Amino acid sequence: MAVQTVLIPALAALPEAAVQVRAAIQGHSIICFEGEMGAGKTTFIKALCQSLGVADEVSSPTFSLVNEYRDAQNQPIYHFDFYRLNDPREAEGIGALEYFDSGYLCLIEWPSRIETLLPPERLLITLHATGPSSRELTISN
Repeated sequence: MAVQTVLIPALAALPEAAVQVRAAIQGHSIICFEGEMGAGKTTFIKALCQSLGVADEVSSPTFSLVNEYRDAQNQPIYHFDFYRLNDPREAEGIGALEYFDSGYLCLIEWPSRIETLLPPERLLITLHATGPSSRELTISN
């Protein structure tokens, strides 16, 4: 897959961007989100989950490490935030490898903290702030 860029000029454009990304991630279960603190990873994941039919409140799993949601087909979506981890073994301790092997969608914030645990088949979505409420999102594998 070639690198794909999605421009998000304002918060109001998030739903449209989420639909574009939803199409790009089809057939992938491990989606990694990188970007500096405040780049909008969780905010974008909220929009993506809404486009997938998640009715639950989507929030950052900063302290719980993983949140589970259900999509429109009642399939699980796992949302991870590994920012606070000091060692990949902490992710192993919560069963991260089993989640990754499940075949269900895994949305992972701060994947670089657990790089050694990630399967080679994954997509990387990088968010860059280009203004106070604008972002550039790139999708690569």
